[in-house]
Amino acid sequence: MDVKIGQLAKMTGCQPETIRFYEQKGLLQSPTRLDNNYRVYGSAHVERLHFIRRCRALGISLDEIGALLGFRDRPDEPCVGVNNLLDRHIGEIERQVTELQALQAELTRLRARCDSTCATSECQILRGLADSGALASH
Repeated sequence: MDVKIGQLAKMTGCQPETIRFYEQKGLLQSPTRLDNNYRVYGSAHVERLHFIRRCRALGISLDEIGALLGFRDRPDEPCVGVNNLLDRHIGEIERQVTELQALQAELTRLRARCDSTCATSECQILRGLADSGALASH
C-alpha cells in the first residue's frame, strides 16, 4: 500500500499537519519520497498512526507515546516498562480526578449560596468568587 499524506489523513482521522508533527517528533517514521518529492506512506504508517491516536484518546502524552512505541519496537523485551508507564499514567489520572472532585464540591457549595432571586449586586456567588479564600486551593 502506498498512499499520499492526504489519503493517510483520511484513513486515520489525522490532519496532514499532525502527521508531519508526529514525523518531526520521531513518533512516525519518515515516509519514502517519490521523484516529485511527494511523501508516500505504507501500511506500517497507518497502523502506527492508529496506535498514536488511540493513545492520545486515552490522554497519554507524546513523551509517553514515544516510550510505548519504543517498547513496541522491541517486542522481545519484558513488558514491565509498559506496565510501569501505565501505572504512572493511571496515578496521574487518579490525582486529576481527585482535584476535579474537590473543584466540583467547591463549585457546588458556591452555587448553593444563591437561589437566583436576588439582584446581581447581592449575588452570593459573585461575592464568594470575589473572596480570595472562596476557592481553597484553586
